Amino acid sequence: MGRVFLPVHSSWNGLLDPLAPQIEKILQTISSDDIAPRNDRIFAALEMDLSSVKCVIVGQDPYPTRGNAHGLAFSVNPDVQPLPASLRNIFTELVSDLGIERPKNGDLTPWRDQGVLLLNRVLTTKVGESNAHADIGWQQITGAIAQAAAVQGAFGVLWGKSAQELSHLFTHSIKSVHPSPLSAYRGFFGTKPFSQVNQELQHRGVSPINWSL
Repeated sequence: MGRVFLPVHSSWNGLLDPLAPQIEKILQTISSDDIAPRNDRIFAALEMDLSSVKCVIVGQDPYPTRGNAHGLAFSVNPDVQPLPASLRNIFTELVSDLGIERPKNGDLTPWRDQGVLLLNRVLTTKVGESNAHADIGWQQITGAIAQAAAVQGAFGVLWGKSAQELSHLFTHSIKSVHPSPLSAYRGFFGTKPFSQVNQELQHRGVSPINWSL
């Protein structure tokens, strides 16, 4: 993929290389914006090997608060406090679903390391403004990424309307509203996504994900 798109695991090159002109156009469009996450973290979700992806959690777009987004959907760096409201709601559902201890910080990298692709439909936004880059072409790129994971059997966890647009790609998926405070009480809480993912993985004879952080 070249230096512009680092960090990207080489397993994604065959998918992303044909999309390079579109990606370059998007990056040019946002080149003068103050963006989240920072440039070298835009494709951080793809640091993992494509062949290792067991599950794809799809969100909307990065956290707009400066310093929160670090390239993995819903995740923040370990020192970020207070946690974003959507992540607090995810952790509330995690504790309710699995009965495990509430995570102390919001770094979801351990999920990534076990095969969870944390993907936003839109990979950037302006600092301080949600959904600022919703109409510049990211969806085609992230749709192709999700499809590549789905083709090899990854389970889809699709949170929010834009994420649910990808449901046709996945043989097995969970769809719900976004975990944001605006919608979480309208069908996110009680969906038990974490146990459902592990049940499906175990049914296939694949090692389940340890969701504890």
